[in-house]
Amino acid sequence: MKQALAEAQKAADAGEVPVGAVIVCDNMIIARAHNQTEQLTDVTAHAEILALTAASGHLGSKYLQECSLFVTLEPCVMCAGALAWAQIGRIVYGATDEKRGFMLFGGKQLLHPKTKLEMGIMEEECGALLRMFFKERR
Repeated sequence: MKQALAEAQKAADAGEVPVGAVIVCDNMIIARAHNQTEQLTDVTAHAEILALTAASGHLGSKYLQECSLFVTLEPCVMCAGALAWAQIGRIVYGATDEKRGFMLFGGKQLLHPKTKLEMGIMEEECGALLRMFFKERR
């Protein structure tokens, strides 16, 4: 999660909503990403989506059953759907997204049935970065 938090800081430094993600397979980080919706002018350029694309390219497979995603913020419904299609093995997230998080809109049923879910890892650090970002913007 520390590596995902470093990615989130890169997003914040670039003026993006500070969300970072890494995908781990066989105890090795195979993908790193952070939000780039502003830079790419693309509403789908969430950290999770970009990390999925990179991991799939690295492995040469659209399925990521043996992989774990570490992301600083609870995925949105769009990202949860993509993670389900990728059949990601495990999702670990930090801060809860009380407005747009997938747990509000169907929860674990939105994920692949075999996906394991862990939440609240480094929640305070992940949430603090988001709160600081939005405090500076308002």
